Amino acid sequence: MSAKRIDVVLVHGAWADGSSWRKVIGPLRDDGINVVAAPLPLTSLADDVAALDRVLERLEGPVVLVGHAYGGVVIASTRAAKVASLVYVAALAPDEGESAGDAFHRGEPHPKRPQLEPDSHGLVWLPEEDFTNAFAQNASYEEQAVLAAVQRPIAVACIGAPVERPLWKDRPSWSLVAEKDRMIAPDTQRFMAERMGARARTRPVDHTPQVTAPGEVVDIVLDAVRDVAAPQQQPVSNRPEGEAS
Repeated sequence: MSAKRIDVVLVHGAWADGSSWRKVIGPLRDDGINVVAAPLPLTSLADDVAALDRVLERLEGPVVLVGHAYGGVVIASTRAAKVASLVYVAALAPDEGESAGDAFHRGEPHPKRPQLEPDSHGLVWLPEEDFTNAFAQNASYEEQAVLAAVQRPIAVACIGAPVERPLWKDRPSWSLVAEKDRMIAPDTQRFMAERMGARARTRPVDHTPQVTAPGEVVDIVLDAVRDVAAPQQQPVSNRPEGEAS
């Protein structure tokens, strides 16, 4: 790893908080990387981007931004110049004018994907059984119970807001496609990765690989960090893994 300091900022999605990155934070820190998990209020896309920007203000950069699920929408909506690259972990990547909901509902849903409705406050909660059935089916019972207990509901305002020009059009991007995802269809993830020109890899993991397959997440984040640390030795190629030049 280069002596050049690179910060990694982890951005959770809906029905999660920063603790969902616990198994990723330790290994990255062991590799000498400064890691911060950004807390999102999940009250509106603008609020979430503002919360991320407040975290970024505290860092010198360059920064590798890592987003899970709805967090992918947030990391592409910042305008912070210190962001060097983006990593999508089973994440949404709407294009300009699209919303998180547009991306989420693209393609055929998994039979076990939950049917969700907002409460009287405009907040969408994930029922506890759906943490087992769809959100983290590969997690242990204890992990599923903790995820359900600490969940943050997401506001409808987050889901319906169209995005401006996404940052992935101006920065290199990486994508971990979750082949066993029951929340965001794998075909949708592949489509978005291809549209971004991301360096993509597909793995047989569920919607929460940071919990159930953290090594896969650590590996792709480290690859992005190395790319930022030594761009002259490792020029960015946005071709999916295995594709010929």
